[in-house]
Amino acid sequence: MAKGDKINFFTPSGFPEFLPSEKRLELHLLDIIRRVFESYGFTPIETPAVERLEVLQAKGNQGDNIIYGIEPILPPNRQAERDKSGETGSEARALKFDQTVPLAAYIARHLNELTFPFARYQTDVVFRGERAKDGRFRQFRQCDIDVVARRELSLLYDAQMPAIITEIFEAINIGDFLIRINNRKVLTGFFKSLGIAENQIKSCIGIVDTLEKIGETKVKQDLEKEGISAEQAQKIIEFIKIDGSVDEVLDKLKHLAENLPETEQLSLGVTELETVIAGVRNLGVAENRFCIDLSIARGLDYYTGTVYETTLLGHEALGSICSGGRYEELVGVFLGEKMPGVGISIGLTRLISRLLKAGILNTLAATPAQVMVVNMQEDLMPTYLKVSQHLRQAGINVITNFDKRPLGKQFQLADKQGIQFCVIIGSEEAAAQKSSLKDLKTGEQVEVLLENLAEEVKKRLT
Repeated sequence: MAKGDKINFFTPSGFPEFLPSEKRLELHLLDIIRRVFESYGFTPIETPAVERLEVLQAKGNQGDNIIYGIEPILPPNRQAERDKSGETGSEARALKFDQTVPLAAYIARHLNELTFPFARYQTDVVFRGERAKDGRFRQFRQCDIDVVARRELSLLYDAQMPAIITEIFEAINIGDFLIRINNRKVLTGFFKSLGIAENQIKSCIGIVDTLEKIGETKVKQDLEKEGISAEQAQKIIEFIKIDGSVDEVLDKLKHLAENLPETEQLSLGVTELETVIAGVRNLGVAENRFCIDLSIARGLDYYTGTVYETTLLGHEALGSICSGGRYEELVGVFLGEKMPGVGISIGLTRLISRLLKAGILNTLAATPAQVMVVNMQEDLMPTYLKVSQHLRQAGINVITNFDKRPLGKQFQLADKQGIQFCVIIGSEEAAAQKSSLKDLKTGEQVEVLLENLAEEVKKRLT
């Protein structure tokens, strides 16, 4: 860079950064999510932001996600080191685009150190090289849970996922939401009963998954482009539009399984779906929180059974706010053995962005401080420091103003940061071991003995 050239210090497109009020909201939501995850026995792990490229691309697990490749940028005098580093070819590396594929590699690396079923959660940042736009980021935080077993995994783990989703979103208090549940075996089995070839089913599922985005007419057109007859396409549309209560949908599926040819996989999917729904009910999830939606397919190749998508009612345009499902072969890619798993993911950065814009969530105050001890005169700073520490030891968050400025300016500074109370101590108050406590929300100001100050603040905090 030539001397005098200006450096472009703006963030790269699609890479967010947060103001204090936004970051505090994210941390608040992370606390809720972590608490619910841990209440079900999930344990935290962290995997590297960077993985080997061949791991991320293993057997098509990348889906449609665009991977960010990565390599060291060496100064000119060290370029020769690149060829000696062994970090080219099979050592090519990239940023992780999700947390499920890295989890599979993690389990393969630590197989003998883990206890199964292995239930873990992660709240890491992931990266996708997609086009940045409103509510879509190239870097974002995902909150994931997965349970992975060796050989067999109870379907009751699938049933736990809607219970966990429900607890999280009820605690966040974002309004009414609906967890839409399906089973990929139901879709695959139905396609087989129509005589659709095995090699066409994958693309059919992908097309069905786009129904909400592109509409019924376009889905039919895309199915026909894949070689599906108009009659078959119409039957698929009619099938995925089956609705009614959970029990009504299950009854309709059972009837189809009894009356269509080659429905072994369809029947298995219906049985699994029935087991999961029974578990969801036994876990106390309210009936208005979940439904069976046969259009839910999930685009990634590795899903094989139960799948979920969660929609915020009245704000369907926001898309899925939590999704996931069961997979059978993902971990086996690395180990060569059957290790079934089930999991869900909340794209927290995207979710916060959407909910803030829709006015469903609000940012928090810019600071966690609840009290400012104002600076009336420099010679009383030892008193201000002692009072500040006394309040902190009582569990109150405090900012001590070290800079002497007009009292009104100090009130403005506290108010701008969302601090509710100011503690005012001048010479007379210090001599009498008293303070004035000003509530910036109400404008009320009261005189309080220093020994009672912490108790009075706690009583008035809202």
